[in-house]
Amino acid sequence: MFSKGLDTPGILFLRRPAFYAASTIVGAILCIRFVSKIWPGIPLSLWLVLLGISLPLSFAGRVKLRQLSTRRAAASIGARPIPCLQGKRVGNVDLMFKFLEIFRTGYPGDGLDEVVSDVGTIFNTRMLFEDDIITIEPNHIKALLATDFDNFEKGDKFRATTLSLLGTGIFNSDGEMWKFHRSMTRPFFTHDRISHFNIFDRCADEAIPSMKARFRAGHAVDLQDLMLRFTLDSSSEFLFGHGIHSLRGELPYPHNTRPEVKSVPDGDTAEAKTAEAFARAFAGAQYAISQRFRMGPMWPLFEISKDNTKEHMEVVNAYIEPILQNAINKQKARPSTDDASLQETLDEDTLLDYLVRRTTDITILRDEVVNIMTAARDTTASTLTFTLYFLATHPQVYSRLREEVLTKVGSTSRPTYDNIRDMKYLRAVINESMRLFPAVPFNVRDSIKATTLPSPNPAEKPLYVPARTSVTYSALLMHRRKDLWGPDAEEYDPDRFLDERLRKYLTPNPYIFLPFNAGPRICIGQQFAYNEISFIVIRLLQNFTSMTLSPEGQAPETRPPAAWASAEGRKAIEKICPRMHVTLYSYGGLWVKMTEDGEAC
Repeated sequence: MFSKGLDTPGILFLRRPAFYAASTIVGAILCIRFVSKIWPGIPLSLWLVLLGISLPLSFAGRVKLRQLSTRRAAASIGARPIPCLQGKRVGNVDLMFKFLEIFRTGYPGDGLDEVVSDVGTIFNTRMLFEDDIITIEPNHIKALLATDFDNFEKGDKFRATTLSLLGTGIFNSDGEMWKFHRSMTRPFFTHDRISHFNIFDRCADEAIPSMKARFRAGHAVDLQDLMLRFTLDSSSEFLFGHGIHSLRGELPYPHNTRPEVKSVPDGDTAEAKTAEAFARAFAGAQYAISQRFRMGPMWPLFEISKDNTKEHMEVVNAYIEPILQNAINKQKARPSTDDASLQETLDEDTLLDYLVRRTTDITILRDEVVNIMTAARDTTASTLTFTLYFLATHPQVYSRLREEVLTKVGSTSRPTYDNIRDMKYLRAVINESMRLFPAVPFNVRDSIKATTLPSPNPAEKPLYVPARTSVTYSALLMHRRKDLWGPDAEEYDPDRFLDERLRKYLTPNPYIFLPFNAGPRICIGQQFAYNEISFIVIRLLQNFTSMTLSPEGQAPETRPPAAWASAEGRKAIEKICPRMHVTLYSYGGLWVKMTEDGEAC
């Protein structure tokens, strides 16, 4: 296990730059001492000039020496350096600001797809003199996640960036700490546990009547907002045994629509405000983390005087910690039980009940709960948002899927695990949505020791990855490669997961589709997520006969820019603005109108 103290943002920020700064200053001093010996009595002004010249020269020499060292190390093992982007400014700062602006306002993957066509499917951005490799090669991602798993970790940079939110939980840890969290949590995600749909049913029973009320009043509904509430309530009930009940709060109204005034009981108002405050704080902390990723290694400079997650996490912790403490107190009051008794009580446990039987350390529990909630809420809501987006824009898919729902489940019956397992078209619809819009479009690993990755061209030497180097991989860009998925790779077609294209492309090369990662760190909640997504989609299609986008519901500035129409690929036909922080989302929401089925309950 690692120490938090060794991985604080300040220490991490200083570690590598301090090394360069120290070597630069030492180089400058040695240069000055050499000159002073052959030319004594130099005036102060000249010393300052010499210092001003020697510092950048020494730094440039240090950078050049490192590049030469990398080339020699690569050559010594029969490898070659990864192609590096060449910007027009020192340290590729022009490229850094270009990508930051694209990340903030552009379409996911903008800029990088151009680099791929010019440079290839793996390249080194080397921004601010830091190696940062980007790849969309399935064999490389396979090495990062599986075949060379022990040599790649989340790493200090990722951990320091997310520490104030995720602590040392399962998604933010490596080595023994990661093994501890995984072994503690994984047994809970069993077939028997994930097949219990009571939680999903209760949340759906709150979500759907709210939708119907809005539609009957003639208003559009933001399904992205609704799915975020749905996944927050279901994940909190799954974790704690009682939901946050954000679905009971007032749904947002469409752009330029005057809210209807209605009286709400004081108790409901207090509960709604608590839920809204928690949801807003939780989202705010995640947004602050995403901003750090955008700024790269320079982000601590922008938080010298203030941790941008602190205020948000105070609200989150104020809600969570009393729940944790109550569970700990109950566990300490219970008589000791053996392993057999623990197993017997598993079916009635919440995840928190299960966890406190294994540890009463409130920090470990807090980190684990926040990690699970982050994954359960954001990634599932993202997948639901884009699945519903495609259903709204592809009426033939909606009709075919609804026919499967009515045939396999009926118009009013509650979906079961066996129903969902038997619905092959539903699984194809979800998979195709995750292919084009994977919830986590970019991910990263850090190399521990120097290693190599296979060249995309087998005739060329392997590619050298130095030790302690970040390697970013993009499922989004890989999922859209026409050489991996066929000429229609950017089209939405669920049948590709059912027809001969499945056997042609995916079956022989499973690492081209990674919505849940792979290898030892594959998502432990994968089946839980499939069940939750499937359940609410089924319930929606039981209750509504059709769905269409209502773009007038969102603010004009959040709609796709007119310039997108002349772009290539999906960008030209997109009806919403996909954006990303850690996960993908629809900028401005997903506003729809739906036609109610009079026979559905």
